[in-house]
Amino acid sequence: MILKILFVEPPKDYWFLMGEYLPPPTALLVLAAYIEQRLPDIEISILDCQAEEKDFEGVRQYIESFSPSIVASSGFTCNAYTCARVAEIAKKVNEDIVTIVGGQHFSFTPEESLNDFHEIDYIIRGEGEKTLVELIKALDNGNDIAKVKGLSFRHNRNIIHTPPQPLIKNLDTLPYPAYHLVEKNIKKYHFTMMAGKNTRYMILEGSRGCSHKCTFCTQWKHWMGVWRTKSSKRIVDEMEYFNERFGGEYMWFTDDNFSYNNRAKKLWQELRQREFTDDITWFLQARTDDIVRHPDMVAKLRDVGNNWILTGVENNSPAILKDFNKEVQVNDAYQAIKILNDNDIFSQAMFVTGSRQDTAESIEQLRQFSLDLGTDLALYTVLTPYPGTEIYENAFTNGWIEDMNYANYDMIHAIMPTETLSRSQLQEELYHCYKDYYGSISRNITGLFSRKKIKKRVYRHMAGKAVLRNLRRMI
Repeated sequence: MILKILFVEPPKDYWFLMGEYLPPPTALLVLAAYIEQRLPDIEISILDCQAEEKDFEGVRQYIESFSPSIVASSGFTCNAYTCARVAEIAKKVNEDIVTIVGGQHFSFTPEESLNDFHEIDYIIRGEGEKTLVELIKALDNGNDIAKVKGLSFRHNRNIIHTPPQPLIKNLDTLPYPAYHLVEKNIKKYHFTMMAGKNTRYMILEGSRGCSHKCTFCTQWKHWMGVWRTKSSKRIVDEMEYFNERFGGEYMWFTDDNFSYNNRAKKLWQELRQREFTDDITWFLQARTDDIVRHPDMVAKLRDVGNNWILTGVENNSPAILKDFNKEVQVNDAYQAIKILNDNDIFSQAMFVTGSRQDTAESIEQLRQFSLDLGTDLALYTVLTPYPGTEIYENAFTNGWIEDMNYANYDMIHAIMPTETLSRSQLQEELYHCYKDYYGSISRNITGLFSRKKIKKRVYRHMAGKAVLRNLRRMI
């Protein structure tokens, strides 16, 4: 039997703090490409509801017209309900449609999710490629589903969790993401603040996982605490493919941690040999201590297109950084931002409020610290207890979590209080972080009239997106 599988990127709201943007559905493109490679007889379609401006009624109509055997979706915690809604719609169209969800949230909440969302048939835990292929084969051939690793499902009123699926050893064996399946939408994908409205924006996965173990992060645990990278040649080949095949001009490295020590030199050597590097710019995420240890490679990668770096500064308190298991020093932040600014790299710093010991005074100190750093852009978040993290386990055990609505787990809604601040007080403190940074007349004038093209564009774009007004409404 030849199956038809529909991958759905559900309707959802994007993070207004980053302005206007529309990213490609990367996780689905990666899975679809793997299915094409391993099961070439299957017909595949991807419905990107953002790019195609589809609401849930549009999802229903598409499912009816395509008549898939399988409907699959994936999402983070704040989008868990939308993924479940897609499965619900599929079952209403045809109860025989097999519904599958995956991603970090469902990987860490399989029991809870299968109990709460009866419209979901299967949850793929962890790395999804091999599990999805094995599941499709088992469904097609009538084989024992319980032999598929990395799977959770219901059977005779019981919930079955099969053993974990081993990680793919060599990421170079993965096919390029299936952008050809959303080619009609490629011109719509953009990150206006970062690259401009008309700059073609694509996402590149250079590695998976992280060797660090921050207590608030789901990434490292989702990838079993292992950091794996594609080879430098494969990464650059993929960048070249995106540029030449689809006109990709701005590329976002989705790697949770770039890791200069492991591959920066080889990546630079590969990139400087290619002509396409004159046509692209790109973004990455890096730790402050990693930037400080490799200023020479930061400079070299700037010469081959890396013009924007996001770094997780997180906090100015050594005690809070220790609680987060960040393994960085406060002074690393000052040195890292200086290195980025000296190399004409747009510096974006992330800060976390809402640690259990945070007070109004400590958050005020964090605000002043963030202003003193001299970053081009600052984003402040509230500590969010994502399922699967150490923060969640502690908060759940101690009864600190006051909001179980996963739609609010977006790092800008206060989910739990601190020892001295209520959730509403913490929400107000977050607003004042943004007010002090973006409400500064001198800072805005400097940004709006900066000689840096990126900084000027960012400040003009953010000014038009009413970030402060939106945050004020949340108090």
